[in-house]
Amino acid sequence: MAGGEAAEGPLGGFFEYMERLRNYERSGVPRGAGTDSDDGFDLGRMRRLLRRLGDPHTHFPAMHIAGTKGKGSTAAFLSNIMRAQGYNVGCYSSPHLLTIRERISVGNDGGPVPVRLLSDLFDEAKEAIDEAIESENGSLTHFEVFTALSFLLFSQENVDIAIIEAGLGGARDATNVIGSTELAASVITTVGREHLAALGGSLQSIAIAKSGIIKQGRPVVIGGPFSEDVEQIIRDRAFLTQSPVISACDPGIKSFTKCIDWDNGKPYQRCYINIKISNDVPLCIEMHDINLQLLGHHQRQNAVTAACAALCLRSQGWDISDASIQAGLEETQLPGRSQFLTAEEASVLGLDGASTVLIDGAHTEESAKALSGVIKTVRPEGPLALVVGMASDKEHLAFAEQLLSGQTPDVVLLTEASIAGGTSRAMPASSLKDVWIVAARDRGIEYEDIGGISAGAETPEHIGGDLLGSPSSSSGRKPMVIGCQDEGAPFSSNLIIAASQLLESRGRAPPGLICVTGSLHLVGAVLQQLGRH
Repeated sequence: MAGGEAAEGPLGGFFEYMERLRNYERSGVPRGAGTDSDDGFDLGRMRRLLRRLGDPHTHFPAMHIAGTKGKGSTAAFLSNIMRAQGYNVGCYSSPHLLTIRERISVGNDGGPVPVRLLSDLFDEAKEAIDEAIESENGSLTHFEVFTALSFLLFSQENVDIAIIEAGLGGARDATNVIGSTELAASVITTVGREHLAALGGSLQSIAIAKSGIIKQGRPVVIGGPFSEDVEQIIRDRAFLTQSPVISACDPGIKSFTKCIDWDNGKPYQRCYINIKISNDVPLCIEMHDINLQLLGHHQRQNAVTAACAALCLRSQGWDISDASIQAGLEETQLPGRSQFLTAEEASVLGLDGASTVLIDGAHTEESAKALSGVIKTVRPEGPLALVVGMASDKEHLAFAEQLLSGQTPDVVLLTEASIAGGTSRAMPASSLKDVWIVAARDRGIEYEDIGGISAGAETPEHIGGDLLGSPSSSSGRKPMVIGCQDEGAPFSSNLIIAASQLLESRGRAPPGLICVTGSLHLVGAVLQQLGRH
């Protein structure tokens, strides 16, 4: 991923500059850093940096989105709704897959900020940033500086509205300089256990951190579903700030998936969504046949949350039609989220068409459950292989158990995911394999450990033959195969070829499904290999 950025011509100096800043995405977030406490990030230095840049974050209305999962999808849904209506939209999100430019989009196309625009912006702001870094004794971080640049760009481009995704938690996140004057509404999608240590050690402390984006007198849209105690924490904060609450799980909302259909080799879910709320902020829309390219119950819920946010804006006087809401939801797609590769893309990776490739950046217990649901929906039977690489600070066992609780895969291959361009946070493939063996034993799944697999220039074609004679389990099905990439070897698409060969060796009727998951950085590596061609 870093190599892809370095190739972006005029931005070479910008990338070198940013690399010198402290980057918690690469090194890991310190304990308590996202909490509203003495250990939390210092928003004061972010405000001082913005002051040097002319307080650009006060020049446009904003929607501020936090949440453990779903905030990126909700931000994309909402941005596309506003674009469909014709607004000039700025969107700031993280992380990225191939280039940091993906984190900022501005205008009507929703694409990454152009190289020249970002380069000129940095040249203009560099002197002020240098002064800020010196005055803060070098403590400004990569995320803080890039967030400030995004706000500056939105101001200069005169966006009608900015959709801002929080990076970590909410209360002490660098994006939480948005005040009640600029805030149109806040959105909290879900509360889960990711970044547990950095956000206080419990679901309740995470909920408190995320509710920190709620501002005085401004409405908050909550996605959910939440546990009762977590939702109460959010509602208590809203009560203290006199903020109206709009729940995407309100009894007046009904949504369901009618069917899964396919278009040009890619699935979509046809849904019914009916929102009819008559409390403090009345909302109303009915969409009978809405075709969502983002799959799964969780993405339908994210679409409902985004629709509620758009209707909230409409209640404030924004011109947003029902047609724009439906069009924006239908047009939304996100690379690396339940993304099915085309036959042409699979062939670039070296596959012959016998297997379909699904790439998904799931890396938490909740997202693994959602991914398992997607697999069950689109391919309830047939050969299944998982290629998994994860960061070292994730809940590996819970992730594995969720993916093993659905359809039992025929093949599981573990690899190392290069996290934010580095290896210090990557979980070793052999250690990840040990976790999956424990998970298989816990669930009573018979397995065969095939040890290490070389995924270098030569694909290990002998593997399939070795396993053709593997004995069947007591259920009549061959044991699940578990292997891992050789220690320290970088991820290669040859591992996907090995997974395909292993599926073929099982003797089950094709087509097979190969799912690459565990980290957005691993998914980014797949997309980068496609991009090279």
